[in-house]
Amino acid sequence: MAKNEIFKDGDDLSVTVSHPTSPVSGDPVRYGEIVGVATTTEDADSGKTSVTFKGVHLLSVKGTTGSDSAVAPGDKLYYVDANTPPISKTTSGRFVGYAFEAPGYSGTLVAAGATATIPVRLSN
Repeated sequence: MAKNEIFKDGDDLSVTVSHPTSPVSGDPVRYGEIVGVATTTEDADSGKTSVTFKGVHLLSVKGTTGSDSAVAPGDKLYYVDANTPPISKTTSGRFVGYAFEAPGYSGTLVAAGATATIPVRLSN
């Protein structure tokens, strides 16, 4: 290990997230321009949250791009702070990763205008 290396892989870190203001374990979160998933609830004293920036996670996704648009496997997904849920195909947001097939997949992961919990592969 190089003496200036501070983290071996850097995929799981304790950070002060940018959004949401009080994340809980399992929430998608934004840390600057990077999107991850909270693995702990924000610590009230330090304001830090443990976040993973890798893997495939079940996350709530909205079928929209600014107008209604279904989500299919392999679609690029983005994080928009002002949206609920924050993940959709709206390209004005920060890149999250890709929609993945769910068990029992049969054509559409999220219908246009609908919200569903689907596997999302984080890509940072």
